[in-house]
Amino acid sequence: MVASDYLKVLPDAVARWFPRPPVSLGTDGFGRSEDRPTLRHFFEVDARSIACAALADLARQGMVEVGLVRQAQQELEIDPVKPDPAHG
Repeated sequence: MVASDYLKVLPDAVARWFPRPPVSLGTDGFGRSEDRPTLRHFFEVDARSIACAALADLARQGMVEVGLVRQAQQELEIDPVKPDPAHG
């Protein structure tokens, strides 16, 4: 898991040195909000989103049950069907 306050290209640039491809999260543009916390929430790189993305990656690897990801989505108020902010 790699999260950045900057473009996803930053964590993607170092991905080749990881033992497996990481999940990259980043803020692909600033003009959408007045402050960093709002921007992080919009681009899903705030603490709640990072925790949920990490659990989802663990589930993809078979290390945790998918039910745990669904539970985290509910508890952290993450909308699993929200459109990808990078394509909005």
